[in-house]
Amino acid sequence: MLKKIVNISKVYTWDPIQNILDEKSNQQILIKDDRILKIDKEINKKVDLIIDAKKCIATPGFIDSHTHPIFVGNRANEFQMRLNGSTYEEIKENGGGILSSIKNVRESNFEELYLNSLKNIKPFINYGTTTMEAKSGYGLSLKDEIKSLKVIKKINNELDIDILPTFLGAHAIPEEYSSTEYVDIICNEMIPQIAEQNLAIFCDVFCEEGYFNLEDSRKILSTAKSFGLIPRMHADEFKYFGASELASDLGAISADHLMAINKKGIKALANSNTIATLLPGTTFFLKKNKYANGRDLIDGGCSIALASDFNPGTCTIRSLSNIVFLALQHCGITLEEAFAAITYNASKSLNKSNSIGLIKENYIADILLWDLDELNEIPYWYDSSTKIYKIFKNGKLIN
Repeated sequence: MLKKIVNISKVYTWDPIQNILDEKSNQQILIKDDRILKIDKEINKKVDLIIDAKKCIATPGFIDSHTHPIFVGNRANEFQMRLNGSTYEEIKENGGGILSSIKNVRESNFEELYLNSLKNIKPFINYGTTTMEAKSGYGLSLKDEIKSLKVIKKINNELDIDILPTFLGAHAIPEEYSSTEYVDIICNEMIPQIAEQNLAIFCDVFCEEGYFNLEDSRKILSTAKSFGLIPRMHADEFKYFGASELASDLGAISADHLMAINKKGIKALANSNTIATLLPGTTFFLKKNKYANGRDLIDGGCSIALASDFNPGTCTIRSLSNIVFLALQHCGITLEEAFAAITYNASKSLNKSNSIGLIKENYIADILLWDLDELNEIPYWYDSSTKIYKIFKNGKLIN
């Protein structure tokens, strides 16, 4: 099917060759099936459908490269505890944190987990997210991690957006195991069966003091690579001890959080293809004062992405416009850099930069039409779902 979008005031996309924002006025976009066939001032070709953009601006669909949406219930009590002065670490010591989400996931059947997770994911679409990564990690047993990944697969098959699955069995150490016992279970049981069933593209590890150390993280991710899973890492969130260097050494596609990264870690990431993914919504939600320093990372030679880190305990933000707003205020980056971080760079962190993240000929037609005059209005109206006029995913009008 051929369709054409006309009457677009401006098309904003990233130019990966010149590494700058590309802005073109008064363009038309020709779409064939799921692909962008042509972009030009005037396209004289007979089409099946013409969509009037009504002078909206166009951007690529947003890409959220770090989320934890597969859970049941909430942890609003922990939010209240933080308001009353408790820290993330104190809440964990008192039985909260990641481990507190495990009980509900383990006690839920597939249908219950599916319905709750579907409700968690659907609102992303209204905020312009057309591709997202989704992690398991609240089961922490072979049965419940497989259940979580199968839920991701089912939702991906049913919703119009694309959801890329990440195995995060190494999210925390369950109370019933020692760290050595659990790392062996991940490597010898979980990864082989998940790979055999083709349930995940990526494997992630929470490499942090009190969770998984450098040695355990290396073992898990090396095993994952041997089974064809692409490594990702939660790195240097609360304390720097070399997680970013390990991410670089292992060829991780993304190292995420990075509030505590130092010059040595920045240099390691800059000398690799690892994307540095910043999650300012989590810092904001946790009432922390130290945000990841995007300026230092970019000036040091790193490519950065921005993501929501949506999860039940430390960030319930699903709007990437909101995340851009926080990054502009607290991470030292420009609007143009933030735009690249939720489009092209985010696609690189998901190994999809040859097909999504740009409005470009032969790319997938993931396009947002915004009832705005300029790009800088997106973070200005940071609750921007009301400003999105149309959403195209895989060339299909979905909203």
